[in-house]
Amino acid sequence: MKLYLCSAITALAVAVANASTLTPPVLPLIVRNPYLSIWLPKARGAPWENWPMFWRGESVGFAIMASVPRSKTVYPLLGRSQDFLNPYSSSYNISLPQYDGATFDASTTNLTYTIQDSDIKITLSFLSPITPTSTLRQALPAGYLTCFVEGSADVSLYIDVNGEWVSGHRGSKIQWAFDEPSASQSGTGLKTWRIARAQEQLFTEVLDRAEWGTLHVSAPGDVKYQSGESRRTRQLFAEFGSLKNKIDDSYRGIFEEEPIFAFSKTFKLRDNSTSSPHIRHDKVVFTFALTQDPVVQFAAARGLTLMRPLWASHFFTAKDMVQYHYDDYDTAVYLARNYSDQLATDAYASGSRDYQDIAALSARQVLGATQFSGTPDSPVLFLKEISSNGNFQTVDVIFPAFPFFLYTNPQWLAYLLEPLLEHQLSGQYPNDYSMHDLGSHFPNATGHNDGKDEYMPVEECGNMLIMGLALANALRDNAQPTFALDALPWTRPLGPGPEKSPLRTDTHGMDNMRGGLEMTGEKAAAKWLRRSYELWKKWTGYLVRESLIPANQLCTDDFAGWLANQTNLALKGIVGIKAMSSIAEMVGEESDAEYYGSIADDYIHQWQHFGLSRDKTHAKLAYDWYGSWTTLYNIFADALLCFHLPDKDSATRGQSRFWGWRQTPLSDQNKSKHKSGKFIPDKVYQMQSDWYHNVLQRYGLPLDSRHLYTKSDWEFFAAAVASKSVRTEILQHVASWVNETATDRPLTDLYDTEGNGGFPGVNFMARPVVGGHFAFLALERACQGKATEGLSFLDAEAPAEIDVKQALAADMIGTQPEVGEL
Repeated sequence: MKLYLCSAITALAVAVANASTLTPPVLPLIVRNPYLSIWLPKARGAPWENWPMFWRGESVGFAIMASVPRSKTVYPLLGRSQDFLNPYSSSYNISLPQYDGATFDASTTNLTYTIQDSDIKITLSFLSPITPTSTLRQALPAGYLTCFVEGSADVSLYIDVNGEWVSGHRGSKIQWAFDEPSASQSGTGLKTWRIARAQEQLFTEVLDRAEWGTLHVSAPGDVKYQSGESRRTRQLFAEFGSLKNKIDDSYRGIFEEEPIFAFSKTFKLRDNSTSSPHIRHDKVVFTFALTQDPVVQFAAARGLTLMRPLWASHFFTAKDMVQYHYDDYDTAVYLARNYSDQLATDAYASGSRDYQDIAALSARQVLGATQFSGTPDSPVLFLKEISSNGNFQTVDVIFPAFPFFLYTNPQWLAYLLEPLLEHQLSGQYPNDYSMHDLGSHFPNATGHNDGKDEYMPVEECGNMLIMGLALANALRDNAQPTFALDALPWTRPLGPGPEKSPLRTDTHGMDNMRGGLEMTGEKAAAKWLRRSYELWKKWTGYLVRESLIPANQLCTDDFAGWLANQTNLALKGIVGIKAMSSIAEMVGEESDAEYYGSIADDYIHQWQHFGLSRDKTHAKLAYDWYGSWTTLYNIFADALLCFHLPDKDSATRGQSRFWGWRQTPLSDQNKSKHKSGKFIPDKVYQMQSDWYHNVLQRYGLPLDSRHLYTKSDWEFFAAAVASKSVRTEILQHVASWVNETATDRPLTDLYDTEGNGGFPGVNFMARPVVGGHFAFLALERACQGKATEGLSFLDAEAPAEIDVKQALAADMIGTQPEVGEL
């Protein structure tokens, strides 16, 4: 039975993403955290035309070749290894394979090749597994490369890496070591290269790459190995089809007679017992791990703390972790495939085939900005604001990303918010509004005890309150992931670790989600909210004073500049006040609930007067900016938090496919006592949905009337609360952008909706905010499946046709009072 299941797992690993139809400019290869982040550039072309790259765009030494002994021909598969071979050699020929293209799902990218004039096929399968029901596995800073081969002729494969994996400075001195299997070793006998800087620099980056940590590249014991100067080592494989098990122990700079670290594996596919070709299959698994201990420094309640990786609580050494990760391959494939399949099903049902691909493409990018730390009893998840400025735990970067976490595993959202809450509860931040970030640059979360972080007070207060209530709702409703809860039967058990195994992790490294741990339910939600109640209340006090008519300040779209009276920003603050009313109710503070609910109701009424155009066809960019318009993406929070539902529907279960046997319905006692109907009227949703239909551009929905650029995360927030036809339109336009954009970096969230869909002068890339692409899925799970049903009125009629130019001109007619006079 195990052999049969193993074969099935192998088939799952190689046969991924048959439905992937989009052609993004860049694809993830090995993406686990901000420093282990390797991508395939110019992914619409052949993989041997460029070197793989770090997320910023700089190349990384990573080469893969194939050799066919029968023809004495070597073929580059990944990276420009052909540049290092001798085109005039009499010992080997150089040729290019037929590239059959790339496919991808949420965890896997497959590159497939055919060796011309033969029946040899090769698939390079890069797996960075997303395992929502196993936090331990998600915390492992490691990925897999499985090379699948098939054919009737022998073939050899070769891989190598260089020192660019461990430093952003090309002149850094590196050192290395080689480990061979030992007789006492349990599990697969591994050969491992270990590479690190000769002088590590803790918590230091060069070009966003860590200057501390060790790269482990592992392979099974039957491979050949070699280290040495790049040209000689690659030519040696080309000539002999194998390596010589030799180690160059002369430590030097990354590009000082460039040292590389290689493995080769020969596959005997030829069957000499028969004259007719017989197709055989084989594979080899390599793993890549970047271990750092500690991972960040954090100004915790107990003071500045060197934070260890979460995996260090389960394994005594990095070697133990690497061994476990390698032996866990079958289970990692199974769990990752389970997540990818469920995501594909849900995304297709929620949107389209295009949405299925966009969600899959976004998933690894979100987690590629994170680093798991803490202990098994108290995990935390740190996040880097990749590419925009490198801030640590940026609140308005977590906010657009948080739909991904609500869909994938709401507990991970709790781990993300925990460092922000702990730091501010300890009194280390002096302002009476929420901080913007925990530190100016990752990995140093040293705080802002002078209170001079980036000034976005209404933005961040609203974000924290909305995310806090959304998480509490998920905990209360027991909205557990709808993914596999058990590991494979033959999964290697966790051995004894440095810390006692917590109850929330079982012996196979799975999260315990079957109840009894008081991690979900009404009491768990109230307990979580109660701990930070003073912060929620303080931030709401700020919003009561400042959100109805926001002063001149930044919102999350800080690249657009400062602006007073922002309609969309005011809405976020007002929804934040409304969220506080529900927070207070959940923890039993009835007077606070009534007080903040009353203020929110008053403010939302005034907001409609201030923020909507005269003819009520659209929301203005700012109260006093007549003839302008904005994408009102903050209305998404109203629906996500169930404020759009009539009172009679708030405590009944909907028909969402997300609600099955694992969830229990809300009892009548959970029904809001202060809910008096819909918070934001249906007409505002309808108005904006119709407006989006009329202002769509070639590649999507512009952010506002100032520019033609857009933010893809906010496009999906807006589309989630638009009619199905408008949602489909927006998806189609964004899908066209993915296929045609001139951007040449991991998926950007800021791009021009016209022209070539390129960067608008600000180059964002690889940012975790693409978690906002999961807005449809998070909304379908919200309110026990009733959230999307509450928006069904949007589909009653086709979108209204609006003369946009005329509507904007009409809004500018007449004398309007200043906002201060209103």
